[in-house]
Amino acid sequence: MIIESKTEVKNGIKTYIVDKSIFDKNINSILNSFVKPSHIKNIIDESCDVYTKEGKLLLKFRKNVLNDNHVDNFYINVNHFAHNWSSNRGNTSGVKKGNKNVLDNPHIMTNIFGYFDKWSPRQKFVFNRLKQKPMVDVRVCKFNMDYPEKYEKAIPLLEQINRLYKKLTPVFFKKQNDKAKQTHFRIGNTAFTTVTTNINFRTTVHQDKGDDEEGFGNLVVFEKKGKYTGGETCFPQYGIGVDVREGDFLLMDVHEPHGNLPIKKLTKDAERMSIVCYLRKGVWAKTKGKTKAFYKKHTQKLNELRRFASSSSSSKSTKKKQSKKKQSKKKQSKKKQSKKKQSKKKQSKKKQSKKKHNMTQKS
Repeated sequence: MIIESKTEVKNGIKTYIVDKSIFDKNINSILNSFVKPSHIKNIIDESCDVYTKEGKLLLKFRKNVLNDNHVDNFYINVNHFAHNWSSNRGNTSGVKKGNKNVLDNPHIMTNIFGYFDKWSPRQKFVFNRLKQKPMVDVRVCKFNMDYPEKYEKAIPLLEQINRLYKKLTPVFFKKQNDKAKQTHFRIGNTAFTTVTTNINFRTTVHQDKGDDEEGFGNLVVFEKKGKYTGGETCFPQYGIGVDVREGDFLLMDVHEPHGNLPIKKLTKDAERMSIVCYLRKGVWAKTKGKTKAFYKKHTQKLNELRRFASSSSSSKSTKKKQSKKKQSKKKQSKKKQSKKKQSKKKQSKKKQSKKKHNMTQKS
């Protein structure tokens, strides 16, 4: 809830001071549930800085600051990958309490690229089967490995986001960037190890875990298809939301409870694609100080394991196809045999009926 606003003479940027409308002792009542419109008293749609009453920076928002060419190139190269479905986003997707099966979770279009410090279920299966493990528990994400050219073309936008991060919050940026510079497992020359993409994903109220506690999340939005309203990024404990649109940049404290208001499609094809850029703490902790030679050796090993996994899966699929062919052949032969038997029975019945007919005529 905004309790004060003032305008800086230097840049003409408004500064808002907010206070908690939901006390800390009651925060569990909204965590892992969807943001209610009644929680949000103010929607921000102009460039501003927002601080808590205690003087802590909550967010910085800037309108229309991204380069159009960078935005377009990123979208063209990442959009197809971002449309992959996943059921592995846990509480942020509204998982029911007590549900332990990932496959039963809501299926949403959310993906990551860059580097990550947890293995996928498929990778774990391959490692167990081969009884081999990579040199460090950090994976090079699928997008980087399968589409290196597209990955490189996506970096200019991330580098611009990186520059805005440095300009707007130099102290927080330095702390995060100092960590990023200690590892080769980062995206380009940025302070980011990882990017999460989301399409029409309304998150529940959550606090980001696993990223740098001293850093901030960097969020931008793409609106290339259709029209919609809603989807605002909200801090329900403070009663505010931010209407982030294409070309805008939001720097936010992702360790504060946040989530989205519902997206209302005005056209059927409406899509809100958002990305969040951050430093994954586990990636940094496990790879800091490792040499470039180590990085190359590790990625080479991952490629070898991936090739084995793909070859084994393809051999399995060919075996399945062969077995299906055999089964279909068996079925066809059985059908032929049964048809032959049926025709033989019919012929024998005809002969018997003819005999009976002849007998009756003779009598």
